[in-house]
Amino acid sequence: MAVTLKDVALAAGVSIKTVSNVINDYQYIRTDTKQRVMEAIANLGYSPNLSARSLRSGKTGVIGLAVPELSLSYFAELADSIIKAAERCGLKVLIEQTGGDRARELEILSSPRLQMTDGLLFSPLGLSNEDAHHLNVNFPLVLLGERIFGGPTDHVTMSNVQSARAATAHLLSKGRTRIAVVGGHEGEIIGSAGLRLRGYQQALKEAGIPFDPRLVAYTTLWHRSNGATSMRELLKTGVEFDAMFGLNDTLALGAMRVLQEAGLRIPDDVAVIGFDDLDEGRYSLPTLSTIDPGRDEIAATAVRILQERISGHDASPREFEARFQVIERESSMLPTS
Repeated sequence: MAVTLKDVALAAGVSIKTVSNVINDYQYIRTDTKQRVMEAIANLGYSPNLSARSLRSGKTGVIGLAVPELSLSYFAELADSIIKAAERCGLKVLIEQTGGDRARELEILSSPRLQMTDGLLFSPLGLSNEDAHHLNVNFPLVLLGERIFGGPTDHVTMSNVQSARAATAHLLSKGRTRIAVVGGHEGEIIGSAGLRLRGYQQALKEAGIPFDPRLVAYTTLWHRSNGATSMRELLKTGVEFDAMFGLNDTLALGAMRVLQEAGLRIPDDVAVIGFDDLDEGRYSLPTLSTIDPGRDEIAATAVRILQERISGHDASPREFEARFQVIERESSMLPTS
């Protein structure tokens, strides 16, 4: 039989009304009482009747998350972090994949399915700064990612320039001066690739090392196969390098495979660092140095400010930038011999 409000109330030692208030995020509830109810809900596996809840409160207790593709490990792990952050707030998450297609992303912003949610976390890839006006919507919306800045909605992003500068500086601190980049996007200024390439160039300039455009391997998508292809093409040019910065971990892992196939030792011949701190980087051989861009902080912040907007918070659009950390692992450690 389905778990009821009465079951939760008995388990938590409170009234049915108190359980209802917790589920509907009533603000005047003692913290310990709310915690007891949330634990009972989790232990019993209680799921609110969203239709009835919506009729009573005008809210569903569900938020939307639109990402380019879950086959990319970063977005899968981001979705996981957002689901956990939402669960801590008593919210469910409805996920949509856009494929990074501009038309699909625009469709999401006017989809009838939005009626099933109270607000949307939106990570576009096909849209650009010229599309910012499309974000002027009549429902709570929080923007994620690096495609649009200065738009009409709250925005949670990562410190792309600063963290890429730190990744490059990390390689420079190991005595590497010929640092290749895998994953550049031709002509991009605003976007993850453009911003991270800018940070790379800043670090070189600060170290007094001239930027060599031959060391940048460009691609379109950021899958392992793209990292592998880009590295093969870079090796064919014969340009010398003693380190590599993969603009995301997935690219770095694909490129590392090709380096090893070519007989190059990591980190002895080529030190490597990626970006995103994906779980698989902890188990690669060698383990992958990377940038932790603050994914959990991004998720928790995005859910929190979306909740604020759902509750009627009225203020100018805000931008939040997560903190980052350089994670050193085997792929960039100094050789022992």
